[in-house]
Parts: sequence; C-alpha cells; structure tokens
Amino acid sequence: MSNFSTTQTVRKQVIPTRGGIVAAQHRKAAEVGAAILEAGGDAIDAAVATSFAVGVVEPWMSGPAGGGCMMIWREAEQRAHTLFFGMRSPKGLDPADYPLDGSGRSSDLFPWPSVKDDRNVQGATAIAVPGTVAGMELAHRLFGRVDWKELLAPAGKLAREGLLIDWYASLLIASSTRALSKDPDAARLFLEDGQWPTIAGWTALSEKRLDQSRLAETLEWLAREGARDFYEGDIARAMVSDVRAKGGSLGLDDLAAYKAELREAIAVPYRGGLVHASKGLTAGPNLAECLAMMENAFEPGSTPDGKSYSAMVEALGATYRNRLKFMGDQDAPHAPSCTTHFSVVDRHGNMVAVTQTLLSIFGSRVVSPATGLLMNNGIMWFDPEPGKPNSLAPDKGCLMNVCPTIGEKNGRRFAIGASGGRKILPATLNLASFMMDFGMDLEEAFHQPRVDNSGGATTVADEDLAPEILTALQEIQPAVTTKRTVYPYAFACPAGVMRENGMNTGCTEIMSPWGDAVAEKDMMN
Repeated sequence: MSNFSTTQTVRKQVIPTRGGIVAAQHRKAAEVGAAILEAGGDAIDAAVATSFAVGVVEPWMSGPAGGGCMMIWREAEQRAHTLFFGMRSPKGLDPADYPLDGSGRSSDLFPWPSVKDDRNVQGATAIAVPGTVAGMELAHRLFGRVDWKELLAPAGKLAREGLLIDWYASLLIASSTRALSKDPDAARLFLEDGQWPTIAGWTALSEKRLDQSRLAETLEWLAREGARDFYEGDIARAMVSDVRAKGGSLGLDDLAAYKAELREAIAVPYRGGLVHASKGLTAGPNLAECLAMMENAFEPGSTPDGKSYSAMVEALGATYRNRLKFMGDQDAPHAPSCTTHFSVVDRHGNMVAVTQTLLSIFGSRVVSPATGLLMNNGIMWFDPEPGKPNSLAPDKGCLMNVCPTIGEKNGRRFAIGASGGRKILPATLNLASFMMDFGMDLEEAFHQPRVDNSGGATTVADEDLAPEILTALQEIQPAVTTKRTVYPYAFACPAGVMRENGMNTGCTEIMSPWGDAVAEKDMMN
C-alpha cells in the first residue's frame, strides 16, 4: 500500500552523441566534467573534475575526505584497470576505545552490536583515513592531460557560490538535523537556527545558499599546491588538528603513508561478452560470482521474465551469504548510505566509472572547521566485536559495497555503477543483465523495473513488474513490492554511459531529481 499516483510516468531522455558524456548524480557536477571533455580533456580529466565538483554540490554524499574506487577503460590499450582508494583505520586507533554497550544493534548502516555513545558511527572517533584525493591524483598522473589546477578550479568556483538550497537539499538536510546538531561546525554549515534550512514557501522561488567559503579556500589551495598537500602539507596539518581536537585518532603519519593503488581488473566472461569488475575490498568479486551463477541458471528470451529475475535473486542471495561469512560486510538493507556514482566516456572511447563515499549520509557528521571538509565515518565499516573477518583494528582497510563496472558485448561497451550501500550490487547486476542478456540499450535498461535482494529474507520488487514475475519471485522467498520514488530510494541510484559504433549515450537513475547525463556541447548531433 502507498499514497502515490499509479498513473504518473517519469522518464529521462537519452540523446546519442559522438562527443563525450558525463552521467552524474548532480547536473552541475556533470556539466563540469562535460566542459573538460569539450576543452579536449581525457575521460580521466573529466572524472577528476567531476569528483571534486560533486563533493561540493552533494557534500553529504561524498567529498575529498572520503574514499572509493574507479574502473578505467583505456581504448588504445583495450584494457581495463581498477583504481582503489578506499579508506583505512588510523594506526593509532585502539579497539578498546569502542566498548560494546550491550543495548542492542548499531543505530546506523550496519547491525553490529552497538558501541558506547555510537563512537564508531558518529563524531571524530568514527573518522578513517581518507583516500579520494590520492585516488584522483594517481588517476590524473597515469592518464590525465589537463593541468591539475584547471581540473579543481570549477569545484572551487561552485564552493564560492555556495550550494543552492532547493526542496531536495532541504529534505536531505532535514533527515539528519539531530545528528548534525551535535557538531557545532556541522550545525553552523548546514543548519539554520538549529533546524534544516527552509525554502521560501510552497510556491515561492528560493535563492538560499550554504556558506561553503572555507571549503572553497581549501579547494583553491589544493589546486595550487597539489594533491600531496592533502596528505603532507597545510591541509593535512589543519585536518588532523581539527579531528584530534574533537577526539579522533587520525594522525599525520596516517595521511603521509596513504597510497591509492592501480590493480588488474577482474575479467568475467558472460554470455559471449566480458564484464570487468573491481578487485579488492569492494563488491566486484561478488558481482563476478553472481554472473557465473546466472549464466548457468537460465537461457535469455526476448525480454526479462520470471526465470531471469528469479536467477538474479537467487544469485544475490547466495553471494551475500558468502560475503557475510567470509568478507565480513553486514550492513542493514534499509539504512541510508552516503555515496555517489558517476560515469564518463570521452569522444575517443575511454571510459571511467567512479563510486566515492563518506559512508553514512553526512559521514561522521563532523566538519573540520579549518578546511570546511565534511569528514567520513569509515570506522563504522568494521565489526566492533573481535575475532570476526572484518573486526575493528588499527591500520586496516575498510570493506566497501562499491561496484563500478565496465562491460562489453556485440560491439557495445558500458560503464555503470550506483550509490546505495548494499543495494549497489543488485542494481549493477540488474543493469548488466538487462544489457547483456536481453540486448537493451542504456535508456531501456535504466527504465526497466528492478529487483533487490541484499542478503535479507525478503526480495524487494518494483511494483511495475508483471504479475507472473512477482509470482515467480514469491516462490523463492517472500517478496514485497514498492514504488520507485525520489525519497527514500527502495533501490540503488545508478549512473552509466554506453558506446556503440562511435556514438555515446548516458543516463542516471530516473527518479533522481538532480542526476543527469551531460554531453560536451560542440559534439552534439
């Protein structure tokens, strides 16, 4: 049962172009990346610029003080790479500082036993070593063509303008008002007289903006001084001083020692095509496992049916059981995550799929006052109970749900990924199946109803699926139907690009009010 209209139709237009495209969860960030492509930049240049821009216009989802992973396709080499820049626990972290309080389960994403005062969830004690800046630096050094300063300049300009508070921004800030109020600097940045910033009225236009001037100064400094300043220079010293003053264990040695890593991708043959998934502490290995199970589970027909959707649900259930047992990730399916995804293709066919995150929405809900950075809460990724695969320990990598993916079949290549915590893997698998099993183009795949089985005992299915498909899902395990809405998201929020015969397309989650695919203007047909 729901209150929503059953006759409303929501679609996003997909326009082919020979030029490059950036598909991101905020239109302003996608425009920044597209402008870099238009000026002759590589897909990597556009990805770096988009990464910093989206951290300004979607600050509660990601930013320089977070981490993530990217998949890279280099057209000239015909080769895929994984670039990993996940967060790590600080070397000075002491697991004894996170005692269990015996009151039940954690209040946020993961159903770990709760820790006293939510020290692993909120506040400076939840902050892990960030990796995003190092990841962008390595990608740029290996494949970029445009000067670093030029790539960061648009983000600094956006921060100078300040984030426009529309109804969607106000809604997201309102969802975390109580948590944000606990940190004076976060409250000063995001709240208004102790509550969420209100817009002018039901029918009035609003020009209210966040004051992101301190963040602008940090981005401008980072542009001038280079990425290593974030880990070894003035920004590093200011950030560590702020975190330690608020009780965190992040140290200068943690930042100085941090390195992003370029790795081989996982190559998964599937239905006569190939899927390139991310290696390391991501959901890439789980995607590979799902695809192997699905290829043997059904023979594709003309359109997705009960057999194909059931195969996805069963594969996801099996791989999540393995993930929970051996990899240690046990986040709650219903909890809001703080992640963004964007995908890029340039006019030459190079592709990038980037997922970056602060983990929870608004991360640790702590702002570094000297830098204007909203800090991550990566410590929450660890199980506070000892003796588990993912138990909390110092100087340890965080296990992430991110799943940036590149796939190819029959002359088509796509780069996809999503935000949404545990829902990321199901969304990526759904889209890959639609395109590789049934030959859908990007527009068809993104508008096709999806299912989610994130390791729980119930399947979540789009209410627009045919009755016979819903019946088939019920035969596997209990299934509930839900409507695709703007907030909250019952399914993950994907973004992707596709290339076929020299023509590029892009699309984002159709219900996302901010997400858009933007093409470089001078190449539009």
